[in-house]
Amino acid sequence: MIMQITGKVKFPITLDIGTWIFDDRKVDLDTYFDEDKKESDPEEEYLKRAGKHFDKEMAEGVSPQAAVKEKPKFKRQHLKTGSFGIFIDLFLKNAEPLEDAKKIVFETKNGPAAFPLAQAEHLIAAFSHKGKALKEDGPLHILFDDGSNRENPIKYVTGIRVE
Repeated sequence: MIMQITGKVKFPITLDIGTWIFDDRKVDLDTYFDEDKKESDPEEEYLKRAGKHFDKEMAEGVSPQAAVKEKPKFKRQHLKTGSFGIFIDLFLKNAEPLEDAKKIVFETKNGPAAFPLAQAEHLIAAFSHKGKALKEDGPLHILFDDGSNRENPIKYVTGIRVE
């Protein structure tokens, strides 16, 4: 399914939801709401890892780089049976909302659902349930990252607009 982020954005973006299953930034919705959340900044995490690596090289010396194969975050079987989502703000940042943009609107079969733009970082777009695309009531469901609407997500989302 193809969807667009349109409206008051510098760069309208076309999203191919079918490819999100391969995106390492996805979250496992079967466990996400049950885990203890810790505030972490990806940039800060990267700097910590780079600092540790630098300290190790200073102490032990530099060794030739071996071909390091990154382990996949999810096993293949889990991709076929799990439920997944991805944070909306990851795509919204790339679209670069204009300065006068105030809200994000999700177009649904039941009418638009609007949220303040600042809340977008707390919204998860669910795209898979038990290994299957959300065809009956999708293609997307919108969930709050605190899980408060987990049992009753915003369904039938067919478009995203910034106003």
